[in-house]
Amino acid sequence: MKSMVKHQHEARAKIIKAMAHPSRLFIIEELSKHERCVGELTDMIGADASTISKHLSVLKNAGLVADEKRANSIYYTLRCPCVMDFVGCVEDVLSANAKQHNEILKSCKK
Repeated sequence: MKSMVKHQHEARAKIIKAMAHPSRLFIIEELSKHERCVGELTDMIGADASTISKHLSVLKNAGLVADEKRANSIYYTLRCPCVMDFVGCVEDVLSANAKQHNEILKSCKK
């Protein structure tokens, strides 16, 4: 039973690790709005196409994005839009941390 739990945690960690880069978080956010091709993401992020392709590969290998070839372009979509719920939770943590930090600063100024 312990190995099954360990496997589950490892699978979760793989997904979270795939998201653990600012450019990949940006890509996820953009794909939550609508599909994009590498060229569009390259222009938006300001990185070269090979770097964006690598980021997309990491996200695809984790099962977060899907791709579809059309003519000479590959379009990417977010497979599970619910991942944005996790991103929202991260924002809640950031907000709570900022509030706590502000309270500490206020108490230091007294």
